Amino acid sequence: MKMEFDTNEYVKKIAGGKHYFHTFVNRETIAAGILRLAPGEKDTQSTHDSDEIYYVVRGDGFLKVGGKDYGISPGMAYLVTKNTEHKFHGNTTDLVVIYFFGGPDS
Repeated sequence: MKMEFDTNEYVKKIAGGKHYFHTFVNRETIAAGILRLAPGEKDTQSTHDSDEIYYVVRGDGFLKVGGKDYGISPGMAYLVTKNTEHKFHGNTTDLVVIYFFGGPDS
């Protein structure tokens, strides 16, 4: 089982690819990944079957959770409970976020 993950490499691959996120751990009890949104890029995610934590590595903008906007900045973390609508938006710089699910990424 892989135990070490270079998130910087995932960010580079995302920047040159067709997806804006990459899940690098996907197990029955936990999932983790990295999300990168360029300015103006649309967050198309839908609700999830598990609670999720986001940790902002860099960037700005907002996280809309259940109709309320939360300003985001590096070092901040956010909880989004399962089956809750949420989207990142309004970033003026590259947004890089690490996410963790309390179950598999489904």
